[in-house]
Amino acid sequence: MNFRKFLLRYSNRFISGYVVLIGDVLIVAASFIVAYLIRFNFDASDIHHWKLPVFLPIVVVLSLGTFLITRSYVGIIRHTSTDDVIRIFKASGLVFLILIILNWLILLYHWPLDKVIPLSIIIIHSLLSLFLMVFTRLVAKIIWINLIKGKGESVNVIIYGAGKAGILTKNTLVANTDNIYNVVGFLDDNPGKIGKSIEGIPVYDPTVISPQFIKKRNIHELIIAVHNIDPVKKREFADAFLQFNVTIKNIPPVENWINGELQIRQIKAIRIEDLLMREPIILDNNIVLKQNKDKVILVTGAAGSIGSEISRQLMHCHAKRIILLDQAETPLHDLYLNLKNTFADFSDRAEIFMADISNTQRMEWVFNHYKPQLVYHAAAYKHVPMMEESPVEAVRVNIFGTRILADAAIKHGTEKFVMISTDKAVKATNVMGATKRIAEMYIQSLDIHHTNATRFITTRFGNVLGSNGSVIPLFQKQIEEGGPITVTHPEITRFFMTIPEACQLVLEAGAMGQGSEIFMFDMGKSIRIVELARNMIRLSGLQPEKDIKIIYTGLRPGEKLYEELLNSSENTLPTHHPRIMIAQVNPADHQLLVQQLDDLTLQWQSYDNFKIVAALKKIVPDYRSNNSIYEKLDSSNPVSINPKTAD
Repeated sequence: MNFRKFLLRYSNRFISGYVVLIGDVLIVAASFIVAYLIRFNFDASDIHHWKLPVFLPIVVVLSLGTFLITRSYVGIIRHTSTDDVIRIFKASGLVFLILIILNWLILLYHWPLDKVIPLSIIIIHSLLSLFLMVFTRLVAKIIWINLIKGKGESVNVIIYGAGKAGILTKNTLVANTDNIYNVVGFLDDNPGKIGKSIEGIPVYDPTVISPQFIKKRNIHELIIAVHNIDPVKKREFADAFLQFNVTIKNIPPVENWINGELQIRQIKAIRIEDLLMREPIILDNNIVLKQNKDKVILVTGAAGSIGSEISRQLMHCHAKRIILLDQAETPLHDLYLNLKNTFADFSDRAEIFMADISNTQRMEWVFNHYKPQLVYHAAAYKHVPMMEESPVEAVRVNIFGTRILADAAIKHGTEKFVMISTDKAVKATNVMGATKRIAEMYIQSLDIHHTNATRFITTRFGNVLGSNGSVIPLFQKQIEEGGPITVTHPEITRFFMTIPEACQLVLEAGAMGQGSEIFMFDMGKSIRIVELARNMIRLSGLQPEKDIKIIYTGLRPGEKLYEELLNSSENTLPTHHPRIMIAQVNPADHQLLVQQLDDLTLQWQSYDNFKIVAALKKIVPDYRSNNSIYEKLDSSNPVSINPKTAD
């Protein structure tokens, strides 16, 4: 075993607090003797005259007592911090005050001695002992760091944020035993800090960041130690640093630090979700808790990426019973294992239920047996190219399945029915978007047409990062395989949000909705998919085009370049939350829509894709196929728009 490994394994055994305490006492004793020698120019007779042998044990005992009281010896030497130095200051100050009081008693009462300690000696001793106690700790810390440092190459780091979190981040890096971190500077917006240094490290204005700056200092990592950083600024930092293969990392919120201390393993690489060009949307959890507490809740599509997150969040809402319904066997079982391991009372408050939402008899049994008060409808087919190939299945699940659930909800007195829709339902260019738009139309018309207790609510949002079918898992897999990354078109853009945000929207919509609304988010700016791909490559420590190629494959069937959250004929109304809006959509005539759905059923039974899609286009007049075999239906059979059914 080499010396470094020996230190790492056994340091806590032989560098105990009591060793530090004995060392401090010896420093105090030596400092007191040296103070006498300095004061009397090393004249032994004067030293004896002023009773050094008498006062020395008194000072030692007093110092030992103050060290025990202030616990100045308990800090781990190799992690000496300002808090440890403050404790040493307190101990030295307390000894100084006690010696002054002792001198006062001697002068006033000639007790307990007839000689006092010269004030100059007290001052010299206090300063010298304070200096030596701090100095020895810092020397020991430096020696330790150099002895146990890994043999790898030095990693040059720049930290954004010169506040307390940034300084603690620097200390954590310096104390790390596995890698050699060299903090070359801080970045901070505070004019009072710019141009100065903190613990010997310069503070720079973020505007100085340039290719020359990064190259000159050979920066390998940027660590963001600020949590309220503007999203646009974070994106600008990412663009500036990632193109030079600089790794970008975040520190967790202070409340997540382990035992109040930042650990090196908690400093993790930034995620692609962190580069969304907008602030995360924070919703009101109180109304969500109030809405779902003590309720029987049905979640369809519970094993999907959205449904599973909704299920997890509902487990925190103290629902009376949660029925997690899905037809996918393995994902449903995985969800069961995950929630059972996470929530000790899962079996008492929730259960999984395997079923197909397009099975009328099965859904009737579910509603009759469980009597759900709230329904969160996440079950749907949503892969655009696959649904272009299988309109039969898209109609069966997205339209007929929704209709079966909605009708059952009315029959059995469900309080609220919240459906998850998509931005692809706006000016649909594909089968999937058209089927989701028809589902929106049906439940909205139900809410308006029927005088029933069930309130129907729709949530509409863009692409969800990391969800099943998202480009993120695909790009990650392609990067792991060495590329290339496939992008359909260089100009294609999409709106993005995170899975937790999407699920919070669904839950809050269920709480605030009064019926017939279509809720949507202010999702900020749309993001070019090719830029998303490039950033993902850079976040992996690679270079676009050099290490990982990006190739363009052409738009897929039904795909369009730009997604929209609103139809041109739609407007929005505000809600109590500035980032949530209600789309003003002209409702469909319920009786006409029912007739159209009956006709769609007849066409569906033929299993003829063209007849099915033609029927969809009659129901949704602004549905125009894009890059699809169904485009001929638009050119050969133009459909006039019925104002009663159009958005």
